[in-house]
Amino acid sequence: RNNGKKLMAVRIVKHAFEIIHLLTGENPLQVLVTAIINSGPREDSTRIGRAGTVRRQAVDVSPLRRVNQAIWLLCTGAREAAFRNIKTIAECVADELINAAKGSSNSY
Repeated sequence: RNNGKKLMAVRIVKHAFEIIHLLTGENPLQVLVTAIINSGPREDSTRIGRAGTVRRQAVDVSPLRRVNQAIWLLCTGAREAAFRNIKTIAECVADELINAAKGSSNSY
């Protein structure tokens, strides 16, 4: 439904950054960077099959995958928060970024 609407996405992020600046008084880009650092996974598990049995092995996450996963988690959390809610998507994005930057458990 909202595929290919880059101007809408830019407007949402712009409003979210304005809300972040009003609520925290900090630089919104710094809040975004801190949120990505805090929400990225440091460790993951992979499947290792040996002799017909499959077990999970803990592995470190590469830096690029960590950033990609963090952005995906932040977007998913904001999207789920805005679904069937009176808050706008920009407000939900701002709340998600602020909570993730603080390390709050309210973040997705």
